Amino acid sequence: MLLHGFKRSEYDTCVYIKIVEESPIYLLLYVDDMLIAAKSRKEITTVKKLLSSEFDMKDLGVAKKILGMEITRDRKSGLLFLSQSQLVLLLHLTLNCQLLSALVLRRMLNTCQKSHILVLLVL
Repeated sequence: MLLHGFKRSEYDTCVYIKIVEESPIYLLLYVDDMLIAAKSRKEITTVKKLLSSEFDMKDLGVAKKILGMEITRDRKSGLLFLSQSQLVLLLHLTLNCQLLSALVLRRMLNTCQKSHILVLLVL
């Protein structure tokens, strides 16, 4: 990616950044997971074409999850939200740990969808 104008982030070696017309394109690579983020769909498509010409890859469409984090979009406000609440709940149940206080757990359960709560009760 360095040959195509991307620079590796000094903060995270899995993040590459390229500035096109004063707007950043972010390429996040971790083992076999990849996420491309940019303001312009055109730039995302260009990066996808570049990558697919050099690597065997499958486009899974709009990302809903990456590295265990849920991605939620608010297109009207142009905001992205990342959440690991399901992972935290799963770890809590799996490891039977006592690290989470009842208040935090209750708050997390209140933000989950009812279907997730049903799954939680079955476990």
